Amino acid sequence: MKYRIIIIFSLILLSGALRAQDQKVQNRPYTDLRSLHFGVLVGTHLQDLEFVNRGPQTITSADGTQVEQTIVTDQDRWDNGFTVGVLAELRLNTYFQFRVAPAMYFGTRHIMFHNLTQLDNNGNPTEKTQELKTAYISSALDIIAAAPRMNNHRPYVLVGINPMINLSGKNDDIVKLKSYDTYLEFGVGCDFYLPFFKLRPELKFMYGLTNCLDTKHVNQMRNGELIPYTNSVTEAHSKIIALTFHFE
Repeated sequence: MKYRIIIIFSLILLSGALRAQDQKVQNRPYTDLRSLHFGVLVGTHLQDLEFVNRGPQTITSADGTQVEQTIVTDQDRWDNGFTVGVLAELRLNTYFQFRVAPAMYFGTRHIMFHNLTQLDNNGNPTEKTQELKTAYISSALDIIAAAPRMNNHRPYVLVGINPMINLSGKNDDIVKLKSYDTYLEFGVGCDFYLPFFKLRPELKFMYGLTNCLDTKHVNQMRNGELIPYTNSVTEAHSKIIALTFHFE
């Protein structure tokens, strides 16, 4: 899925570059001269969690006996979601812009727990799953460096910081994420100047800079059987690949 998004986006940029070889009448020739402008954005994204597993852990049962268990936790696929938001962009000079883009990211992460100690009838590790719903409020702060405009196309690159607030999470979840995270993001895009508005498809890569795992969540667990699964990971970093369409 993620490779399809990258390939499709690359083809869009390539087709735009090929069409830009011949001189054409420019649409909205003064749109980039505005000191401040606004817009809306919609898109899709893929999200993943990079876990650090604890390894073997000693479990004390109700009768006081102790056993050693090894549980491996992973998000076994890139899960998709959708994004909506608004933006405000400040023109710094001919080639650089500063953008603030408040948005919401909705999605669900599929978490797998493999208990290597407890085996099923076929000798395979027993498994548990968790559908970890996510709803983030973000406010990306990006610096955009754009190439000179050629006809009705203008490619650019960006880098920025994206703080996020996590609105999801329940006390009975096996794994719970913290309420705050901060992402480093970089990406590429291209402005397409249409007769009535500017369309900006953008591909962005985001990596969480902090440990987003709520390590204190185990103290809120009511089901003691799930505590070894909660304790199976010590750290998690979030990764997101976002394909967004800006309308300005």
